[in-house]
Amino acid sequence: MDFKKQKPIYLQIADTLCERIMTGQWGDDERIPSVRDVAAELGVNPNTVMRTYEYLQTAEVIYNRRGVGYFVAPKASELILKLHRQDFMHDELPYIVQRMNMLGLTWEDLMQVTK
Repeated sequence: MDFKKQKPIYLQIADTLCERIMTGQWGDDERIPSVRDVAAELGVNPNTVMRTYEYLQTAEVIYNRRGVGYFVAPKASELILKLHRQDFMHDELPYIVQRMNMLGLTWEDLMQVTK
């Protein structure tokens, strides 16, 4: 996995795991790989993956069954979609609008590109 400097690695890993949930690779209540397995797969420290799992658990995307492992929370896909939309609206869209204004672009200009 190629990590970007602009975003903490644990959040980039969280994005990857959320993508797997959103694409149906892991379904509701399905066990996900262990912290060690993900760390080995991605070539990162297990503590980094543990931080990712704690973040996703706090966000209620995954849950832990003590002694068994981590599982995808029911309706995790819906929650992830909601979280990604919020992030887009608060983090990415203001930057896009600022760039559009600076470049003199309108929403109609964007519509022409997307057709």
